[in-house]
Amino acid sequence: QVQLVESGGGLVQAGGSLRLSCAASGSIFSINAMGWYRQAPGKQRELVAVMSSSGSTNYADSVKGRFTISRDNAGNTMYLQMNSLKPEDTAVYYCNADIIDYGLGYGVSTYWGQGTQVTVSS
Repeated sequence: QVQLVESGGGLVQAGGSLRLSCAASGSIFSINAMGWYRQAPGKQRELVAVMSSSGSTNYADSVKGRFTISRDNAGNTMYLQMNSLKPEDTAVYYCNADIIDYGLGYGVSTYWGQGTQVTVSS
């Protein structure tokens, strides 16, 4: 089985920074795309940033220039550096990954982390 575990959320004042981490473990053969999503109260879950296995990235317009997605050399840990945070960035942030799982016959499955709360005060 595969697990995604997020960490790094918390409470920060507007203009501050946070760094989220997402560690993938388990029956991982390889990881294709990894990404961050967020869901604010009363709103739908939305894409924040995504990185392909080749390293190409895509960001929501609302975070461009402020957030940076990255992965470690081994590729199993992903980060989201969030700078110049705004109150509207307040949400639960979820890690997402498309993983070739050898425990499931090398099929590609999509996994989600449990979420980490980010609260930005004004």
